[in-house]
Amino acid sequence: MTKVGHIYLIDDDESMRISLSRMLRELGYLVEDYASATQFLEKSVPVSPAVILLDMQMPDMTGLDLQDRLLKFGRKTPIIFVSGQSHPHQIVQGLKKGAVDFLFKPFNLEELLKAVAEAIDFDSRQLKRVSLDVEAKKDYESLTPREREVCGWLVKGLLNKDIAVKLGTTDATIKVHKARVMDKMHADSVQVLVKKYLESNLENHPLNN
Repeated sequence: MTKVGHIYLIDDDESMRISLSRMLRELGYLVEDYASATQFLEKSVPVSPAVILLDMQMPDMTGLDLQDRLLKFGRKTPIIFVSGQSHPHQIVQGLKKGAVDFLFKPFNLEELLKAVAEAIDFDSRQLKRVSLDVEAKKDYESLTPREREVCGWLVKGLLNKDIAVKLGTTDATIKVHKARVMDKMHADSVQVLVKKYLESNLENHPLNN
């Protein structure tokens, strides 16, 4: 049975690559293996949820170099660095730039599988978060300019009557706008509206500038 998860294995050690790929495939993962970082950049297609198992020391491009390239491209697939001879500053750099784990060769199989499962779970949550953001932004864009104003004040905790004063209109009019905001934003309470607004950073949406 195939697990939900894709593994990109990048290592210039052929025997390591072959044995690790075979073992991970037997466990049900979809595995793509690459002999170099350059080959990975040229041939891989981003999918999700996934994890990159990345050797730190390679002749053409180090693991850190590849991590920098991926960050520039905005590719957010989680990285687990694998290395036999890394210096502490490389480990710190890799983790600071977002790597999710660091394994030393020879590593324990259980340790590897735990790290892979956690990274794939992290990527699934990351993908879900992106989907929720896209939905929230789409909903927000369906609001009229006046509804966006009302939405902004609701998020700040103002009551209908206070918003009416701010916008120079009546309580009844604000009630109508509020109902439309809640409906279009798929929020069944002001708390849900606030959560969506803040988590998807709608305050900084281009429509508000």
